[in-house]
Amino acid sequence: MTQTPKNIAIVGSGLVGSLLAIYLQRFGHRITVFDRRPDIRTIEFSGRSINLAMSDRGWRALREVEIEEQIKKIAIPLDKRAMHVLNEPEYFQKYGKEGEAIWSISRGVLNRKMIDLAEAAGVTFKFNEKVWDVDLPTATLYTGDSEKSEWKAYHHDIVFGCDGAFSRIRHKMQRRSRFNYSQDFLEVGYKELTIPANKDGSHKLDKHSFHIWPRGKFMFIAMPNLDGSFTCTLFLPFEGEVSFEKITTKKQANTFFSTYFPNVMQDIENLTEDFFKNPTSAMVTMKCYPWTYWNKVALVGDSAHAIVPFYGQGMNAGFEDIYSLSRIMKKHGDDWETIFQTYEKERKPNADAIAELSYRNFMEMSSKTADKSFLLQKKIEKWFAEKHPSLWEPTYSRVTFSHSAYAEALAIGDFQERIMQEVMKMPNIETQWNSKKVEERILQLLQSAPVPRV
Repeated sequence: MTQTPKNIAIVGSGLVGSLLAIYLQRFGHRITVFDRRPDIRTIEFSGRSINLAMSDRGWRALREVEIEEQIKKIAIPLDKRAMHVLNEPEYFQKYGKEGEAIWSISRGVLNRKMIDLAEAAGVTFKFNEKVWDVDLPTATLYTGDSEKSEWKAYHHDIVFGCDGAFSRIRHKMQRRSRFNYSQDFLEVGYKELTIPANKDGSHKLDKHSFHIWPRGKFMFIAMPNLDGSFTCTLFLPFEGEVSFEKITTKKQANTFFSTYFPNVMQDIENLTEDFFKNPTSAMVTMKCYPWTYWNKVALVGDSAHAIVPFYGQGMNAGFEDIYSLSRIMKKHGDDWETIFQTYEKERKPNADAIAELSYRNFMEMSSKTADKSFLLQKKIEKWFAEKHPSLWEPTYSRVTFSHSAYAEALAIGDFQERIMQEVMKMPNIETQWNSKKVEERILQLLQSAPVPRV
């Protein structure tokens, strides 16, 4: 079904805003993107970003507008985790089946590319234009240099808020009756660090792995870049025995890295310099509802559902919002009220599910990945899934390498976890983990209860 061209504003030129602009332009609409920040293509981008992990949901959204192959050129496939446990040799965990991988992409590099592609498609960008207010019933944006300065009014048919976890558009929607909103900050913050390339431009660590140093209440991760460097992120409590507040001098930073991450010692100078140069950032889970106002305003991506980054699904979930919205637009044509209502009802349960999964994955990555019982359980699940692929798909694979709903992945994952808790109680499970007896026990437990469907 075709649509009548509309004058549409998108607030936010980040990844979700620029991809949404490309989609809407293809529908024949006139698109203007507003951003309070300068054009990211003209400034150095560093210090606050965790490298992105593009997975199947994200690629599907890019494929729909024929830009997947262009983006793959600036990404590196990672088919496994490399685990760096203290006092043990490095070991690897395959993510999925042969050929399945997540892709490491620098946020800055990707964002620049997406803006280039949107501009090439005919989208207009207005940088350094801060939106201070929006009149929801008329889809009018008000911009200006400051809150007290004279404002300029821009009238539109529809406004999309893609302006992140602390969205100005959502802030205005929050003042309406029966608008639900919550935000929860983790007690853990993060800091971006860098491991530079070798002198010859090669990577110092395996370039096709997602590197994790799990240390219980904190952890260190590294993801490769095309230039041979690794973008690293230190996740550490703000306060406490081992925390950001306890590291205030270069000597303390040196001691911290040499104690907990001895195999990154060759880069200690670089890491400690980054530690004091780059900001310490907070992580928030933000939920709200409704996501739309009449047929005039809609929230997409983090402005509707900010999540913590531990499943690598923040960008993928935002891109999936756009893919779903596009499918709904094709079905309902010019009925924007139905489009918006269908979109928020379909996406809200999935946004809540990936928020929960992301929070849990922090616990898994930081502490459980070094736990022998947990590793054995994952080994049994992988073994059983390979024998019975139609009966068992691990939650990680369901989230990362499939398009099934996040809500379904969470429900089935919880069901499978209950089964595995029973299996792990079996006598001598350590030596019998891949026996016929274990296989039959899992089959029996699967048959005794229906698989949940959402």
